Amino acid sequence: MDKGNIQEIKDIIRIGRVLTDPSDLFSYSFDASFGTYIPEVVVQAKDVHEIAELVKFANRELIPITPRGQATSLSGGPLPVNGGIVLDMSTMNELLEIDPEDLTAVVSPGVLTSKIHQAAEKVGLMYPPDPSSSHVSTIGGNLAENSGGPRGLKYGVTKDYVIGLEVITPQGEIIHTGGRTVKNVTGYDLTKLIVGSEGTLGIITKAILRLIPKPPASETVMAIFDSLMDAGAAISKILTSGILPAKLELMDQASIEAVENYEPSGLPIDAEAMILIELDGHPAAVKDEAEKVSHLCLEVGARKVQIPQTETEKADVWKARKLVSPAIVRIKPTKISEDATVPRSKIPEMCRRLQEIKRKYNLHLIVFGHAGDGNLHPNIIADKSDKEEMKRVEQAVTEIFQSAIELGGTLSGEHGIGTMKSSFMEMELGEAGLDMMKKIKHAWDPNNILNPGKIFPQPGQKLVLSE
Repeated sequence: MDKGNIQEIKDIIRIGRVLTDPSDLFSYSFDASFGTYIPEVVVQAKDVHEIAELVKFANRELIPITPRGQATSLSGGPLPVNGGIVLDMSTMNELLEIDPEDLTAVVSPGVLTSKIHQAAEKVGLMYPPDPSSSHVSTIGGNLAENSGGPRGLKYGVTKDYVIGLEVITPQGEIIHTGGRTVKNVTGYDLTKLIVGSEGTLGIITKAILRLIPKPPASETVMAIFDSLMDAGAAISKILTSGILPAKLELMDQASIEAVENYEPSGLPIDAEAMILIELDGHPAAVKDEAEKVSHLCLEVGARKVQIPQTETEKADVWKARKLVSPAIVRIKPTKISEDATVPRSKIPEMCRRLQEIKRKYNLHLIVFGHAGDGNLHPNIIADKSDKEEMKRVEQAVTEIFQSAIELGGTLSGEHGIGTMKSSFMEMELGEAGLDMMKKIKHAWDPNNILNPGKIFPQPGQKLVLSE
């Protein structure tokens, strides 16, 4: 990008900053996945009209723009793979309005997701999507990736709570989709199209979110198993019993051991699996459901079932689950976090296949995550400096995706496609299905300036982690 272009960007951005120092550019060149791509300029913007003018300029000059939140993405979503401009939306964080009458929140994209949770709870409401990164991830990033979280089992994911958006198109036009009403069937549902499009169709500058009343009570059940397959069977049995938990999380033996070594709390490191269940609703109902879930787990072969009695005990149980990610990277420094998802009925079979893949490629494959909705989160812990090991990781990841697709599942339950999974898109969608998505992208963004290099694979592209 020449000096004239950079000067024009500086002329456009008055309420914000334009960064060109090499150290600043490098700090915007990576996310929580793989790969380093240095942009030519970084723009921290706060004004929607200035961003619209910036996009018009970029579209005219054919300069790529990559929107970015806090870069917690595990799929490469905010990586500027074609250079150009990184647009830092995390600085656009001033708007957070809760309307208790309409049960809505109006937010700007840089607001942290946890701030929305806190603001809603102050008035007895709840914003259900709860990605594990909510304390550091922006709502804009959640919208771009259609993030989920543990509560997705009962309450759904981000797209289920977005009723309106303000969006800048690739041509620099400001459009509004949806609105403040829960029902809206006026024309095509552009809101749902944009949520999960990973910044390839438009730049979200405002969102209207649906809130719900916060359940008055919750109960937690912890069940310990000597067999991962039995744990999978228990999950299936619970979900077909007429009880719908708010959360149903799985930890395998490797993740239990890692957490216990990281922060000892008396977890059973000899157990092959542990499932954590949260039930919410009316106090009497959740107590009854907790007892039923306990009996179901014991029937399937649980070694032990525990119902924490105090809020502190409940918090300690869920803390163990939250500690898995930081704990496992102590084993080896490189974490490949996948989120291939299968139908609930296939959870036991996917557990079996993951164990086979672990043995076949001799890898530290750890299984934990949102098992209740089939989102098992197989994580591989490796050392990226070991090229031979990383080749085995590539083969294992490919086989994980193949297994998920064969079982009627999907490449991604909540992390998105980005750069990490694009080479597998045709495996799931087929040639015609992928081509239809490409046509939508071209119709919206004929100059391919918005987040190019994401979702759609280049000819012959393969997953490469070993370079």
